[in-house]
Amino acid sequence: MDIADIRREFQYAGLSRDDLNENPIEQFEKWFVDARDANLDNPNALSLATVNEDGSPSLRTVLLKAFDEKGFVFFTNYGSRKAHDLDRNPKSAMLFHWLELDRQVKIQGDVSRISTAESLAYFTSRPRGSQIGAWSSQQSSPIGSRTLLVQAFESMKKKFAEGEIPLPDFWGGYRLEPSVIEFWQGRENRLHDRFEFRRQGDAWDIQRLQP
Repeated sequence: MDIADIRREFQYAGLSRDDLNENPIEQFEKWFVDARDANLDNPNALSLATVNEDGSPSLRTVLLKAFDEKGFVFFTNYGSRKAHDLDRNPKSAMLFHWLELDRQVKIQGDVSRISTAESLAYFTSRPRGSQIGAWSSQQSSPIGSRTLLVQAFESMKKKFAEGEIPLPDFWGGYRLEPSVIEFWQGRENRLHDRFEFRRQGDAWDIQRLQP
């Protein structure tokens, strides 16, 4: 299969220094709203990179569930592979790729668990099926068949047939506190616009990067 000639020209307007908000969180919010208003599927989907104790990288897709000046929040099983990686090496990178808008945002920083109260607030907002699903899966652990997974779900469904479903003690959120945020806008002839925000104390240094 020859895939070398698969390409397309980027057609959207460029990104200039004057376009940028001095606060990268506010700039991210602007681009996120653009992605949401463009009716993109799962505009909050991101690729999350971690590294284990042996230095081997791992990558997966998760959903952003909150962001503010403190950082970017996602949720997972604390027994999962990503959680084990983050507990041993609490640094990560996120990549949002809004292909239809020719935009990417890359975020790097330190990661820490959020409070139990914050995790509970989000957990109780999830659909009941998702709450039961969190109890049913030992994420990243091997399982013999889907049938066993469905059986675990049905067992938990019976267990929590009445009343509110409690927050599992093995499930919750992480917050990535950004130290570097890069905004990438595709341009024709591969002369893309890239601007990097790098934290300097309480301020951000902004510089244009070559594509």
